[in-house]
Amino acid sequence: MKIVITGGAGFIGSNLIRTLTRQPDVTELRVVDDLSTGDKRNLNGLDVGFHEGDVQDAALLDQAFRGADAIVHLAALPSVPRSLRDPVASHHANATGTLQVLEAARRAGGLHVIAASSSSVYGANPHLPKREDLVPAPMSPYAVSKLATEAYLGAYHHSYGLPVLPFRFFNVYGPGQRADHAYAAVIPKWISAVLAGRPVTIHGDGTQTRDFTHVDTVCQVLTDALLRKVVDPRPVNLAFGTRTSLLDLLQEIEAATGRRANREHTAPRTGDVTHSQADSARLGGLFPTVTPVPIQEGTATTVDWHRAELSGRPSRR
Repeated sequence: MKIVITGGAGFIGSNLIRTLTRQPDVTELRVVDDLSTGDKRNLNGLDVGFHEGDVQDAALLDQAFRGADAIVHLAALPSVPRSLRDPVASHHANATGTLQVLEAARRAGGLHVIAASSSSVYGANPHLPKREDLVPAPMSPYAVSKLATEAYLGAYHHSYGLPVLPFRFFNVYGPGQRADHAYAAVIPKWISAVLAGRPVTIHGDGTQTRDFTHVDTVCQVLTDALLRKVVDPRPVNLAFGTRTSLLDLLQEIEAATGRRANREHTAPRTGDVTHSQADSARLGGLFPTVTPVPIQEGTATTVDWHRAELSGRPSRR
């Protein structure tokens, strides 16, 4: 099986490649990445064909997709705050980029396309847990662009018979997720701050809840979906119904690091939802054998990775 991962030099993509290299049925891996948010160093030591460029480049996609069997489309401009600062860039990268990927997959003979959407599409809809059939209520340009992503997948399945599977990711974290950029996610940002003795910034009162999903669990699901060629045009929550408050998360980080955090509360961020928790019934029906990594274990392995990075030791990813 020959697989192309767009955004493969990023956090989730590079972890997925490491998982796929252990699968005997996977014979070739290719990456498409413009390195705007990914880092080619994440691919060090991995046997992959690298195609540097933007997923909006149709000729590049045709070259990368030639002879492939499946696409995992992870390339995106992530982050709600980033989309608030530049909504047009988020739209082009996430919505138009997905459209170009689907067109290239169709030109290549109807490749299986698995793509990342986001729990942010639920937005202001207050219902918990979040079921895939709830009415989306996106609160940011990023969320709108991800809703367009999954809508395009469904449309291409129904219009052209393209085999697709859109996943709604929920706060993915784990080893390899860096804190050294302006749009870092909360877990690496807080771990980095606690280990360095810097204050931890909490937007709001910290009672907001999230359904954190370890990257190893995400990679298990994506790998199973590829190998079994799971197809469903409906979006699928890729999370398991956990609900962890930011204050509880910080306690887990304190326990894993053995250090007390210096907390600084600021105003809530525009575009952030208050609570997020997945209904995992559809996921469980499609992937009944996947077992999620618990938050305590996942936080500990993530702290270990950050410690190794700080010390310059080889780190597990």
